[in-house]
Amino acid sequence: MRNLLFIITGISILLSCTNETPVSQWRGHERNGYYDEQDLLKKWPDKGPELLWSAEGMGDGYSSVSVTRNMIYVTGKHDSIEKLTATDHSGQIRWQVTYGNAWEGGFPEAKSTPFVEDNRVYVISTSGEVVCIDSKKGDIIWSVDAYRDFGGYATMWGVCESPLVVDDKVFYTPAGMQTTMIALDKNTGDLIWASESLKDSAAYVSPIYIKHNEKNMIVNLSANYLFGVDPENGQILWKYKYYDLKGSITHPYHPIINTNSPLYHEGQIYLTKGYDHLAAMFELNEDGTDINLMWTDSILDVHIGGAVLIDGFIYGANTIRGRQSMWCCLEWGTGGVLYEEELLGKGAVITADDMIYFYGERRGEVALIKPSPKGSEIISVFTVSQGTGPHWAHPVIRDGVLYIRHGDAIMAYHIKT
Repeated sequence: MRNLLFIITGISILLSCTNETPVSQWRGHERNGYYDEQDLLKKWPDKGPELLWSAEGMGDGYSSVSVTRNMIYVTGKHDSIEKLTATDHSGQIRWQVTYGNAWEGGFPEAKSTPFVEDNRVYVISTSGEVVCIDSKKGDIIWSVDAYRDFGGYATMWGVCESPLVVDDKVFYTPAGMQTTMIALDKNTGDLIWASESLKDSAAYVSPIYIKHNEKNMIVNLSANYLFGVDPENGQILWKYKYYDLKGSITHPYHPIINTNSPLYHEGQIYLTKGYDHLAAMFELNEDGTDINLMWTDSILDVHIGGAVLIDGFIYGANTIRGRQSMWCCLEWGTGGVLYEEELLGKGAVITADDMIYFYGERRGEVALIKPSPKGSEIISVFTVSQGTGPHWAHPVIRDGVLYIRHGDAIMAYHIKT
């Protein structure tokens, strides 16, 4: 059944290939919501899977945990500052370190999921400080106030970007009038390059790294543009004014609220942004210097929960103003809507072992869903009872354990057979 999921190889996202050692980061090893786990439970007990442990004191945040073989890392807001917390695999806090300042605007909670590689953890504060921290001791190795130094421009909710590390570089998208994306030396924090400026504000999106016909590139969004960057020199390879696809949408904030990392597969890039804006599929040209619009869709309008690609179909929960959010299935190649049905409202989705894991943002339901283009089925569901605030953190799976973050708390559930 492993062929149910597109295993992204060769011409796809290359984080597992470009880093010599395993990493832990935003939405799985390849940033597409896919976790390479096997022999997971296909049904949970009535009250949910076994809770192995829970822990509080992480600080307020909507970021996901990053899990390594020995430790768990999570960012959180503590009063006016942000701290990185490291716990062991029983939830015991081993250390906490202050790495930056909290955003002073709306929703100031921490939003950056750590990138962990070797003995280092990379984070970005909601105020745009890019920081490298020793993963064992919690000592700060280097810190760059990149938002200030490079004239960053974020809007209502500050910086939400999770750092991306490839080879010797850490990538961050300050946007603004000076530059759009920068690359810092991962060992020293020194600037390697700064791209040209698209004269735009930052979005709330974490970039992805892809390889298309032997051409490497970083793909991300600003408030108005989808764009691709050469990771070696910062050249902007192509750009598309995604804002112009608003169609008949009139929501006042839609130009600036891009929220979901793109999905990439075999030369094609899918976007869904929420806030009443058209989703879209683009195709890269042969040499990766331009993109063409393939199709648009107004049904799968994902808020902040992401979407997953399984066996040629896109699954996710949409945002519909004035009525219940719906569960959707679209055909990847054509954008054809297979169905739109009531399920559990909107929330974050990931996939592992041929199943979908859903975390509802309003009531905190965690559901195990069997996906199908003919109609998805809820197999099991339970409700998170710990933590406070919106349920916006995306779930994480590692070594047969499902991790849920809710505000100040994280929970670990045994889901392996």
